[in-house]
Formats: sequence, C-alpha cells, structure tokens
Amino acid sequence: MVRFKHRYLLCELVSDDPRCRLSLDDRMLGGLVRDAIARVHGTFGAAACSVGFAVRYLNAYTGIVLLRCRKDFYQLVWSALPFITYLENKGHRYPCFFNTLHVGGTIRTCQKFLIQYNRRQLLILLQNCTDEGEREAIKKSVCRSCLLEEESAEEELSDSAGEEFAEAVNC
Repeated sequence: MVRFKHRYLLCELVSDDPRCRLSLDDRMLGGLVRDAIARVHGTFGAAACSVGFAVRYLNAYTGIVLLRCRKDFYQLVWSALPFITYLENKGHRYPCFFNTLHVGGTIRTCQKFLIQYNRRQLLILLQNCTDEGEREAIKKSVCRSCLLEEESAEEELSDSAGEEFAEAVNC
C-alpha cells in the first residue's frame, strides 16, 4: 500500500469588504480555486489537482484558509492563487486576493506557524496604538482570550517576538 503525501497551503483571504468573508463556505471556495487552476493550467492542471484537493479549514471571520493538495502538484495550486481576484456570491462581486502565508507538510506545522503569525500581528498592533486607551482595550481583549496560565504561557513564549509580546501584554 502506498501512502499519498500531501502539502497544506495556509492562506489568508484579504478583502476590503467584510461581507465578502462572512458569506464564504468550503464548497464555494474549493470551486473557485479549481476554476482558477483550470484557467491557468488547463485540463492537465485541473485533472492533476482535483484528485487530492480539499479545503481543510476555513475561518470566515479571520479569512484564514487551509488548502490540501497532493505533494507533486502543490505548485500548480500555489501558482493559480494569485489569479483569484474576486469572489462572486449572491450576485455580488467582491474584490479580493489570496496571501499565501505558509506551505507545510502537516496540519500541525501550519497551526504552529499560524500561532506565531498571530503573535507577531498582535505585537505590531500593540506597537501601532496611538493612545493608552486603545492599548488597554487590546490588552484586556487578549487577556480574556488567553486559556493558558501565566506560567505555562511564559514557558511557551521562548522566541524574542514572544517575549516582547508577553512583556507588552502583561496579563
């Protein structure tokens, strides 16, 4: 028995209109990516990517998408993503684009990368605060969403960006 290896593409759907992301579902997004692959790479690309392609995770609020495809053909999927320039839903066309954040061999590596990415984004958000009121609101929001105790969170935050984030938040 042969094991089929996959690649996971962690992408961010970037759009100015929030209604665009809230109306997403797995099937619509999968069909959109398949159509883009067929337009860019023809019938060979469509056939090669259709076998193992799946939308494994979709968060409509953050716009994070995890796409799975066969290891041999992940570059076909990756190269077709920039050609998706709009989402069409319920008669409306919303301009958008895909930002590929990470390509990994397992879902777990993509999750680890996403955690680090979100920490960096929160640190940037805290550094760009204009007044102390915004800073306190973000700190309270982050502290409310933390599920780990302070001790285990400090052990987990071992890199320099994590330490800066922990110092900036001080839950």
